Amino acid sequence: MNKNIFEGKWEQVRGLAKETWGKLTDDDLEKAKGSAIKFKGMLQERLGYTEQQADGAIKDLIEKMSTEDIKKEASKIIDIIKK
Repeated sequence: MNKNIFEGKWEQVRGLAKETWGKLTDDDLEKAKGSAIKFKGMLQERLGYTEQQADGAIKDLIEKMSTEDIKKEASKIIDIIKK
């Protein structure tokens, strides 16, 4: 699990977490703010995930974030090329 992603891109993590897990409240996410360990514990406590399920869910979330970042950058490059 990449701790730096959680600290550096917390708002993006938070937004995707709300989209992915509707049961998570703003209060839940505020308590986990920027901490991968707290976020993992929250998934286990609030959603009943095992440790392995929480690790997998976090990995999937990070991969989704990376994919979205790549798409945004590609879109910017395409816009520049079209000009």
